[in-house]
Amino acid sequence: MDWGTELWDQFEVLERHTQWGLDLLDRYVKFVKERTEVEQAYAKQLRFSQQQSFMQILQEVNDFAGQRELVAENLSVRVCLELAKYSQEMKQERKMHFQEGRRAQQQLESGFKQLENSKRKFERDCREAEKAAQTAERLDQDINATKADVEKAKQQAHLRSHMAEESKNEYAAQLQRFNRDQAHFYFSQMPQIFDKLQDMDERRATHLGAGYGLLSEAELQVVPIIAKCLEGMKVAADAVDAKNDSQVLIELHKSGFARPGDVEFEDFSQPMNRVPSDSSLGTPSDGRPELRGPGRSRAKRWPFGKKNKTVVTEDFSHLPPEQQRKRLQQQLEERNRELQKEIDQREALKKMKDVYEKTPQMGDPASLEPRITETLNNIERLKLEVQKYEAWLAEAESRVLSNRGDTLGRHTRPPDPPASAPPDSNSNSNNGSQDNKESSEEPPSEEGQDAPIYTEFDEDFEEEPASPIGHCVAIYHFEGSSEGTISMAEGEDLSLMEEDKGDGWTRVRRKQGGEGYVPTSYLRITLN
Repeated sequence: MDWGTELWDQFEVLERHTQWGLDLLDRYVKFVKERTEVEQAYAKQLRFSQQQSFMQILQEVNDFAGQRELVAENLSVRVCLELAKYSQEMKQERKMHFQEGRRAQQQLESGFKQLENSKRKFERDCREAEKAAQTAERLDQDINATKADVEKAKQQAHLRSHMAEESKNEYAAQLQRFNRDQAHFYFSQMPQIFDKLQDMDERRATHLGAGYGLLSEAELQVVPIIAKCLEGMKVAADAVDAKNDSQVLIELHKSGFARPGDVEFEDFSQPMNRVPSDSSLGTPSDGRPELRGPGRSRAKRWPFGKKNKTVVTEDFSHLPPEQQRKRLQQQLEERNRELQKEIDQREALKKMKDVYEKTPQMGDPASLEPRITETLNNIERLKLEVQKYEAWLAEAESRVLSNRGDTLGRHTRPPDPPASAPPDSNSNSNNGSQDNKESSEEPPSEEGQDAPIYTEFDEDFEEEPASPIGHCVAIYHFEGSSEGTISMAEGEDLSLMEEDKGDGWTRVRRKQGGEGYVPTSYLRITLN
């Protein structure tokens, strides 16, 4: 059974059916395209997180998102692009077939019109010939008619009869031609066109079915990996550490300010001898309360006061001391990495220039001079920036040490880990108090000046270290380049000697020997 034989008189039906098939193909392409956009948006959302405590889960979620992106890529390339291209080809082919069918219809309709015209002409000529013959016969029998009129009427009747005979022959020829064209149209021409449309529609349905299968194949390919990702997320969820969450909060929001001292008693019963203290609101000698502006603020007294709008500066002086030190350390490490990269590039260019000089056919040595000059300029610029950030970092560390000295003098708490150790390079928080710029200008109070100087690193190692209080594993590689720190490799097992005191550093001991401080956020800690 084929369309050309069974549906010979259903031209409009086939036109609607083939158009429906192409519309279905376009709708599926649109559906897969929208599904691709959803998968891409889903993958982007899975990559976003603001919680450090979920870092291990996010590693698995990152792989999970990668698999969703793979699904989106497969659907986009193997389904959307291929089926969209095939749909365009099908539309062109369908358009060509229906144009051919309409031309055939127009030719048949034109032949039918010509047949009708020849038929009407034959009918009209026959009536005229019959009328002319009747006129000639009437004049021939009329005794009053002249011989000339009779002859003229006979000639007219003969002419009309001849014209009717020609119209008859033309009508017969036109009828024979139309019947031949009509038979060719219904039994040969249109069946061939319908067969082509049937083949096109079957191919379209086959490709659409294959597209349906690709949708499930794209999902089946990633199911095993997604299952592993989900298992990894379950393991990571079981490893959530509440203690570590608290430590992260401290690391993000620790300001480094010294705690305010006691508010002194101001004896208003002796106005002449009253001396305003740094911890009071301030009372000038004329007895009127002093209204301090932002530039005259002496110390950070109350953590819940309204914060003034600060201006972001290059040296991060708008941040609290501890946060400023961390940000400066981070910027310094980035500049050092860029500097090392430029130095390596300069060495590579020099080696390439030497090769060009020894082997001229490989290249022109002069062509490398602009790049070498640019690299040298970058090196000089980065060296100046490194010196600038080192100076700012030294000043920030001195401020942190000064604030810690004040705190030790007032509250006699155990010393924190040494402030000369570099901060966690992964910390990039901008949170904290906004008023440090004013408070940093205040000279140390008398109590702070009388307090003992902060203990240096070497004093922490004079005593025999106690037994480990736990063990930890290095999550990242760390190069201990500052005094008091120690290097560790990623995945290395370490002994925990001292917990983080709140400044982001933990004291550990290596199995090969040697103790020092490393960033707390670089460790996975387990207490005994």
